[in-house]
Amino acid sequence: MAKKNIRFYFSLWTVKIMRLSMKALGKNAAHLPGKFAIKLCPNFIELMDKPKHTIGVTGTNGKTTVSNLLVDMLEACGHKTTNNRLGSNMREGVASALIANSTITGKSKNDWAVLEIDERSSMHIYPYLKPEYVICTNLFRDSILRNGSPEYIQKIVSDNMQKETKLILNADDLISGSVAPENPRIYYSIRRLPSDTDKCENLVNDCQICPKCATKLEYEYVRYHQIGKAYCPKCGFSSPKPDYDAEVNFDKNTMVIYEKNAKEEYELLNNSIFNIYNQLTITALLREVGISADKIRESLKKISLPDYRYTKFRVGNIDVVDMMAKEHNPIACSVVFDYVSKEPGRKEVLFLLDDETPKESMCWIYDCDYEKLNSDLIKHIIIPGSRSLDQKLRLLMAGVPEEKIIIDMQDMEAPDYLELKDTDTIFVLHQHWKPEVDKKVVAKIKDLLNKHFGEEA
Repeated sequence: MAKKNIRFYFSLWTVKIMRLSMKALGKNAAHLPGKFAIKLCPNFIELMDKPKHTIGVTGTNGKTTVSNLLVDMLEACGHKTTNNRLGSNMREGVASALIANSTITGKSKNDWAVLEIDERSSMHIYPYLKPEYVICTNLFRDSILRNGSPEYIQKIVSDNMQKETKLILNADDLISGSVAPENPRIYYSIRRLPSDTDKCENLVNDCQICPKCATKLEYEYVRYHQIGKAYCPKCGFSSPKPDYDAEVNFDKNTMVIYEKNAKEEYELLNNSIFNIYNQLTITALLREVGISADKIRESLKKISLPDYRYTKFRVGNIDVVDMMAKEHNPIACSVVFDYVSKEPGRKEVLFLLDDETPKESMCWIYDCDYEKLNSDLIKHIIIPGSRSLDQKLRLLMAGVPEEKIIIDMQDMEAPDYLELKDTDTIFVLHQHWKPEVDKKVVAKIKDLLNKHFGEEA
C-alpha cells in the first residue's frame, strides 16, 4: 500500500484552503477541490484514510435516490456519514467528499461513507476506494452517446470491482445481477405484482437470450423491460433466489420482506415501482450491516424521497405531481410514463424534457414507451422548447391524437395552456439538468391554481 508523502499533504492542504474559500463564496465545493487534488496527486483517493464502513452505490437508475435515502437512514440511526450527495459522482466528487470529511492529516472524521459512483468511473474509483459493500441497482440501456449497451457497462463495473467487496444486487435484473460473479453477494427481489405480464410489452428488453448458452429465455413474468423472473429452458440458468424477498400490498401501502427465518413489514415511502425497489435496496443493505428491522421502521418515519425527484401537492381539487423523467434515459422515462398512465383520474401532462443543444441526439425517444401516454384519461400533453417537434412526432407515432398535443411555447408560458376544468391531476415531467426551470414552472402552476379556485369561490 502506498504511503502518504509530501506531494499528498501539499495537495490536501491546498484543496482544503480552496474548499474553505469556495464555501465562503457560497459554493458547495462538490467537484473542484477533488479535481485539483487528483491533478496535484494522481493517487490521492488511495492515500486518503477511509471511513471504517464504505458503501458504493452504482447503477443506471436509482443510484442518487438510493444514496440519499441511505445517508438519511444512517443518520436517522445516529451515524454520521461521508457522502457526495451535493454533487459529482465521478472520482472528483468522491475525492471532494473525502476532503470535506477529513482532518488536516487526511484521517476520516466519520465511521461511515455512502458514495454514489458513476458506472463508467468505476475504473478510477474502486481500485483505490475498496468499498466494503457496493449496491448495483440495475443496468439498463442509457444515453447511447456515453454508455452504449448495458453489457458494456456491466463489464466495466465487473472488471474494476475489488474481490473483497460484497455486492447488494437486484435478483429481478439478470444484467446487473450478474456483475462480478466471483464476489460475495446478496440478492433482493419483489414478488409478482398484479400489473406484471407474461411477456415484455415495452419496446426494449436487453436480456432476451441466455448469457450461458444463448438460448431464448422464458419469463415467468415481466415487470418492465428486462425486469422480471426468467429462466433458460435448455441449460437451467435462471434468476437467482433472493435473500430479501418482498411482497407488496398497495392497498395497505406496505411491503413485507421475507429474510432468512423472519418476515418484516415496512410502510412504503412511495407507490411507484422504482421507489419500491429503492426502498427495498436500502432495507437489504441496512439489514446486512446489522441494523434492526425496528430501527429501520422508526427511521423510515423520519425521512422522505428527495423532493427534486418527486413532489406532490394539492390546490383546490387538483393534485400537482412533479416528477423527474431523466431525459436520454429511455427506461426511466418509460417507467414514469407508465406511472402517469396508470394513476386514476383525468390528467394534464406538461413536458420539461427539452434538449437545447443541437448536438444532443434525440434517438432515445424511439427506445422510450411513448405509447403509454396514449390514454383516454390524458387530456393534453403540453411541450415547450426547441425540440418540441421531435416530441410531437414521437407522440403521433405512438398514436396520441394530434389535437391533444400542444407545442411551440417557452417553458414559463407552458402552464398557461393547462386546462383546469374537469382535471384531477397535473403531471409535470422534468429533466435532470434544469431544476431551476422546473421550480419556476411548478410555482407558476400553483399560482394559477390558487387564482382559479379563488375566483371559483
